Amino acid sequence: MNKQECDFLISADIIITQDQDRRIINNGMLAIKEGLILEIGQSADIEERCRAGQRLDLRHSLIMPGLINAHTHAPMTLLRGFADDLPLMQWLNDHIFPVEKRLSPEIVKIGALLGCAEMIRTGATAFADTYLLERAVMEAADESGLRAVAGEALFGFPSPAYKDFEAGLDLVRQLHHDYKDNLRVKVGLGPHAVYTTSAEILTRCFELAEELDCPYMIHLAETRTETAICQEKFGKKPVPYLESLGLLTPRTLLAHCVDVDAADIAAIAGGKASVAHNPQSNMKLASGIAPVVKMLEAKINVALGTDGASSNNQLNMFAAMSLAALSQKAAQLDPTVMKAQSVLDLATINGAAALGQPELGALEKNRPADLIALDLNYPNLQPIYHPVSHMVYAATGHETRLTMVAGKVLYLDGRFTTIDYPLLRKEIEKAGAWALSK
Repeated sequence: MNKQECDFLISADIIITQDQDRRIINNGMLAIKEGLILEIGQSADIEERCRAGQRLDLRHSLIMPGLINAHTHAPMTLLRGFADDLPLMQWLNDHIFPVEKRLSPEIVKIGALLGCAEMIRTGATAFADTYLLERAVMEAADESGLRAVAGEALFGFPSPAYKDFEAGLDLVRQLHHDYKDNLRVKVGLGPHAVYTTSAEILTRCFELAEELDCPYMIHLAETRTETAICQEKFGKKPVPYLESLGLLTPRTLLAHCVDVDAADIAAIAGGKASVAHNPQSNMKLASGIAPVVKMLEAKINVALGTDGASSNNQLNMFAAMSLAALSQKAAQLDPTVMKAQSVLDLATINGAAALGQPELGALEKNRPADLIALDLNYPNLQPIYHPVSHMVYAATGHETRLTMVAGKVLYLDGRFTTIDYPLLRKEIEKAGAWALSK
């Protein structure tokens, strides 16, 4: 029989598919062609049907979908450890905002490239980002080979990227035009938060998101302080305020949602908005623990994010998965909630839905070949009884030996293929000195 030609054949001891049946394939293989999965199944079966110019025989390894970081600020790697052990508003107003006023595209790109390198190294293949001078983030994501939905952070005051809000909207339109043909890097709308904007700004951002057909991403209900500010300024809590403006919709991605009650959860569920849960950042800033269990019970699409490396302090989605599970069990005093499979769903298929790219997040025929492989020789991954459990509770992310996006290898066995990491390290040192000077 004639074999199908493909670009890659990749085999591994275990494949976690995250398909509808949540299949786990032992002694598995993927055939990849033109960035898509051509076939997936048992190695012997795929060998009979496919042949490729390149092979990766990853013995003692586990392949799974690449993780999707549903909320981060990639350039903030340059402010990692810059201001720790502070409440959110003091951290923002006294330390972060003053430095960010002096940002340049060059500095932002260096930080974004470092963020991309960290995500590639620890198993993420896509991320949702909002920051200042976001064109530099998009350039970094494109060069690194990752997928990204990137939103310029829009405020009710000037930023280093624009002189006023109107100019900010024009900037977003230009970014969308410049990246409209890019298959991996997309524009999103990123109004910062209810307390840094106005009803008009929030509404006009959403109208542009509708026009451009892209995600609408906003920080919401992150702290009790935010709730108090919102009530004082607008007479409503954050979730009812957004609901009153008609902004809880399937294209809306709400970051945090920590200070929410049953009525808020019902409103988010009713609007079919998604939530990006950021457990590490919320705990480090003492914002609280988001009621994710109740959100999932309400059928809200909850995804998982790291937030920025200045408030986490890492962009490691494996660490986020572990803490997402453990924090909910502790908060609920119930070890049966947030099972490992549910947490892996947050980091893969739920994240894909939150980014408006449901084709991602699982390994199936005709889906994009966005995948990672972990080295099972590490002591913390031995022995293996339940692979999904190990990925959530035992893996650290640093066992990642392969990261691939759209059929392109971005990292393999200690080597980045798209980022000159030694050169980047030198640039990071300069950027760190710049941050301290400001």
